[in-house]
Amino acid sequence: MNRFTVRKVAVLGAGVMGAQIAAHLVNVNVPVVLFDLPAKEGPKSAIAQKAIDGLKKLKPAPLAVPEGAALIEPANYEEHLAKLGECDLIIEAIAERMDWKLDLYQRIAPFVAPHAIAASNTSGLSISALAAVLPVSLKPRFCGVHFFNPPRYMSLVELIATPSTETQVLDQLEAFVTTSLGKSVVRAKDTPNFIANRVGMAGLLATIHEAEKFGLTCDVVDDLTGKKLGRASSATFRTADVVGLDTMVHVIKTLQDNLGSDKANDPFYATYATPPVLSQLIQLGALGQKSGAGYYKKVGPDILRFDSAKADYVAGGAKAEEIVGRILKKPAPERLKLLRESSNPQAQFLWAVLRDSFHYCAVHLADVADCARDIDFAMRWGFGNTQGPFELWQEAGWLQVAQWVKEDIDAGKALCNAPLPDWVFSGPVSERGVHTPEGSWSASQQRYVPGSTLPVYQRQLFPETVLGSGAQPALKAGTELFKNDEIRVWTLDGEVLIASITAKLHLISPQVTESLVRAVDMAEQHYKGLVIWSPDDVFSAGANLEALMPVFMKSGAKGIEPEEKKLQDAMLRIRYASIPVVAALRGLALGGGCELAVHCAKRVASLESYVGLVEVGVGLVPGAGGLTYIARRAAEKTPTPNDLLTFLKDGFTNAATAAVGTSAADSRRLGYLLDSDVIVPHKDELLYVALRQAHTLFDSGYRPPVPAPFPVAGRNAIATIQAQLVNMRDGGLISSHDFHIASLIADVLCGGDVDAGSLVTESYLMALERKHFCALLAHPKSQERIMGMLQTGKPVRN
Repeated sequence: MNRFTVRKVAVLGAGVMGAQIAAHLVNVNVPVVLFDLPAKEGPKSAIAQKAIDGLKKLKPAPLAVPEGAALIEPANYEEHLAKLGECDLIIEAIAERMDWKLDLYQRIAPFVAPHAIAASNTSGLSISALAAVLPVSLKPRFCGVHFFNPPRYMSLVELIATPSTETQVLDQLEAFVTTSLGKSVVRAKDTPNFIANRVGMAGLLATIHEAEKFGLTCDVVDDLTGKKLGRASSATFRTADVVGLDTMVHVIKTLQDNLGSDKANDPFYATYATPPVLSQLIQLGALGQKSGAGYYKKVGPDILRFDSAKADYVAGGAKAEEIVGRILKKPAPERLKLLRESSNPQAQFLWAVLRDSFHYCAVHLADVADCARDIDFAMRWGFGNTQGPFELWQEAGWLQVAQWVKEDIDAGKALCNAPLPDWVFSGPVSERGVHTPEGSWSASQQRYVPGSTLPVYQRQLFPETVLGSGAQPALKAGTELFKNDEIRVWTLDGEVLIASITAKLHLISPQVTESLVRAVDMAEQHYKGLVIWSPDDVFSAGANLEALMPVFMKSGAKGIEPEEKKLQDAMLRIRYASIPVVAALRGLALGGGCELAVHCAKRVASLESYVGLVEVGVGLVPGAGGLTYIARRAAEKTPTPNDLLTFLKDGFTNAATAAVGTSAADSRRLGYLLDSDVIVPHKDELLYVALRQAHTLFDSGYRPPVPAPFPVAGRNAIATIQAQLVNMRDGGLISSHDFHIASLIADVLCGGDVDAGSLVTESYLMALERKHFCALLAHPKSQERIMGMLQTGKPVRN
């Protein structure tokens, strides 16, 4: 197979989705030409330019760093169609109008490069119908590529082929979307709304129907169908507001227009009717979050809900009943049984919602997806569910749940009277469920279908799996060297060690510290390197202050000093190890987690990594070498000692304000990742890349840095910083305790009471860190902040 290289992408349509797809492309350093209609006044590309400018203001931020917008070039269809010839991939993302799309395709076709792939981001229109107007030469290189909103954060991308699409083209695009964009791909059939929107929208409509049947308000429904049910926190009606009620109506209309009123075509057709409340909101111009009101409306600090009877907003915030919340914490078999047998309307509602989901997915599996795995992944990756419907059904007991669903269908309680397919009750599925180690059930092929074997998935050493697949979890894989309650040290290839912190939030306790040092010792003796990696969205949320509480209660701050010294020594042990130690960052790397990362030889970070020194939030200064790192890096970057304060300014501000990078790229801007560090778009490729980096460093003759003194800014720089802090304190911008903490941070960064340009060692600065850390630990106001964080999880301002 020829390698498919994407040097530049054209995105057609600068609306919400088009602009945000462009933003995510530049997040991974792929330049984009963003097209839209020519403006009637001013510069012809003003519409596209306005969309690019708007990306910097959106929340959640579609851009990893605002500067990324510079990689997006504005263009218009009147002047710049020739630019399409420079692009390797063209993604159409204009409004969901078949006639508009077909007209655009005819206009762009002559300009598409002979090797380029063209794709539509339609959320549900027929890909084959869209391909009809393309020239014969382009049809094999055309397909659907459906991103979910917001494209930066939502994992799912659906790829949809036409009968003319070459397999190689789809394989190449899947590899690019996976490795370069960090997305999780499901190949969908060319059916209305594909998989996720088809199943998701049917589920949302069913939820609305059942809510009306049981008389539940939208706030109660959202409390029931959010995290309590293992779904996204935005639940049902809040999700509709975020997506946009006009968009929701369009997706519903696609179902209505393409599935026909003949129940033989789709037995659930009657449930695709637009809910009256939704039509009412649309008529009022309440389109959801984009218009400031939808099912919900925020007025000051209050969140109101729409009352259709009053055609107005009323107080919201009602919650699920406690007894139902307790049921939802039970294991799946007991949970579903209790919901079904309960007389509580909220419990009955939840059983009905789950039953409707099982019923719908079973009836439509053969039509919409190659196998059950695709539906489960689509709902997990596209809608934020912790489990797909088939996974939950199998976990709760396949035949028992199937019998319950059948009884409800027979009793007329289900959404329609279509029976469950024969494969549910007979053959392999009845004995083994839909997911097995051999693969997942394909209703259309009547066999179990294994996962993809494309080369790109060899980079995912521990990919996401479905329940029942029998895949070995990462923390039980490989050869284990040693393990305790808080860490596991193991190897996959016998050449590089892996240290996986398993404590809650991967907090660094004395036991973790000791184990990391032991892992370094073992790696130096027998291995090529050490990778610090864990298979979830936390690298480390910091030091475990609670673990130090017994020592503090017995001996006070003086008792903490030796433990803090051990932690600092461990950081230096990692920094000066004779083998490379690689930090594989994913998600949170805060406080001590950030300090652990910066002392490694190299960092490999998932794009969605959030790194920072946050100790001021609990009234402390970084105490594990974080400030020492900032001071050393400033010295390394400074042309002359006289410029040190200039280079320290940003590092001081970041530490004193607990600034956290909002992406790996932003963490690089803050200085916690270096230009030489690697950013990996796909989280499941992180370990593969980290191991390769460790191998490469060792095989290239890795030598650790040589400990050497470096200059610091001294007492005059401390005075300069404190003068600015006085103004902030006296102006009411910071408290007296904030002033005190920030002054101590400045003291460490500048080297204490020494002359400018004085040479110091890392151990000297760490001693200052340790001194101030322990003094603050004994300070009443810092103790208030620590206890507040431990009790509420929120910072205390005092």
